[in-house]
Amino acid sequence: MHQSIYIPDDFIQHIQKILPDGLDMESFLTCCRTPLRRSIRVNTLKISVSDFLERIKDKDWQLTPVPWCREGFWIEYDEQQTESLGNTPEHLAGLFYIQEASSMLPVTALLSGNDQLDCVLDMAAAPGSKTTQLAAAMENTGALVANELSASRIKVLHANLQRCGVSHAAMTHFDGQIFGDWTPEAFDSILLDAPCSGEGAIRKDEDAMANWSLAHIEEIAAIQRNLIVSAFQALKPGGVMVYSTCTLNQRENQDVCQHLKETFGDAVTFESLKTLFDGAEKTCTPEGFLHVFPQVYDSEGFFVARIRKLAAVETEPVKKRKAKFPFSPASRKDSELILAQLNQDLSLSVPDDREIWLRDQEVWLFPARLRPLLDQIRFQRIGIKLAEQHKKGYRWQHEAIMTLATGHESQCVALSDEEANEWIMGRDIRPEIVSGKGEVIVTYHGYPFGIGKWVGNRIKNGLPRELVRDTGLSGNRS
Repeated sequence: MHQSIYIPDDFIQHIQKILPDGLDMESFLTCCRTPLRRSIRVNTLKISVSDFLERIKDKDWQLTPVPWCREGFWIEYDEQQTESLGNTPEHLAGLFYIQEASSMLPVTALLSGNDQLDCVLDMAAAPGSKTTQLAAAMENTGALVANELSASRIKVLHANLQRCGVSHAAMTHFDGQIFGDWTPEAFDSILLDAPCSGEGAIRKDEDAMANWSLAHIEEIAAIQRNLIVSAFQALKPGGVMVYSTCTLNQRENQDVCQHLKETFGDAVTFESLKTLFDGAEKTCTPEGFLHVFPQVYDSEGFFVARIRKLAAVETEPVKKRKAKFPFSPASRKDSELILAQLNQDLSLSVPDDREIWLRDQEVWLFPARLRPLLDQIRFQRIGIKLAEQHKKGYRWQHEAIMTLATGHESQCVALSDEEANEWIMGRDIRPEIVSGKGEVIVTYHGYPFGIGKWVGNRIKNGLPRELVRDTGLSGNRS
């Protein structure tokens, strides 16, 4: 148990005032001092839940289903056999995401009975757990805008999108407060997992409460009020948004939602989450919000509100200076030639709702649904980089393999355990099979692991440098 976790007396007194009937302070504090259970979510962009369970049945992993997410599982394992879940072949191939169970709730709430997923905004996306969960539910169709204010977290977000095979996303790097004015009523659905004081994260972060104060809560709540108003303005009439935090106080949760209601009146309605899953009623508030205290589900603390927009609302007009967009759409002829070459070289095809765009010698694959927004805001990155053009053709990119390949293409070379370990450490491999020519998809246990190129009897490693793991794989047993 984490008996050394710092829990301020003022925080204890504050929680005592809002603790629901039926919950006691002793169980709350005991739970806060108990390590958080590990949990994962199967990435159905890469593998079905049933196939994943079949794949890992020879491991020592014990999985328990998470009630509110069909793809989510609490996981127990022998740390002497699997030193790091993040370094397992299954994780590196994007077959699962290490995600806290409570953080799966917001996306489940957004998706429940919601078929308006053509253009979705994740307003505070990094590191990408909920973004990739959304992408899997959207099955890589439509467009998913993933925004992140922190520049240092953009690379992590991109790496996770790439690893999980997300090809229909675009990243932006803004304060989320701009979306209401810059893209009014542009999104079918919006997820706002707002920055917060992190009171619910105490079980996984012993220093979570180090800077806690009531004054700090007031500062954060002011930001949250601006963010929720912006998100609502950016939402289409009839659309659904979810507001969530990993904190417990009402000032950052219920009061922020009430501020939205006071601002826009009858245009705002709260939809109850009481029947979202079996047991949801245990944490459901009179307004229909989920206010999850950690001892109820033995999880992180969380708050989730589902909000529907019933009518259009006003926004402040913004005078935009249109910057030069560095990409241009490929002609139909060029698009056909590029896609034909991709199929010839690697037996790969692209979804029908994608467009080929060009920048200098680069070839990119954009989600077609995003085109109306291209002149509205500046994107940090759109879709995936498909290839770089050179004199003899195209140099296909690692992210194209991770998002488009299935592992069953004819140009695949299967890696042994030893070869997979060498590969993830950035080294070339020398397969026992007769050498080939050109670029090739490398797989491990049937799933894409990257792209290489035959040079004589070896395959030159094409793994991006930032993905190289100097320690190799963990648990790469057959």
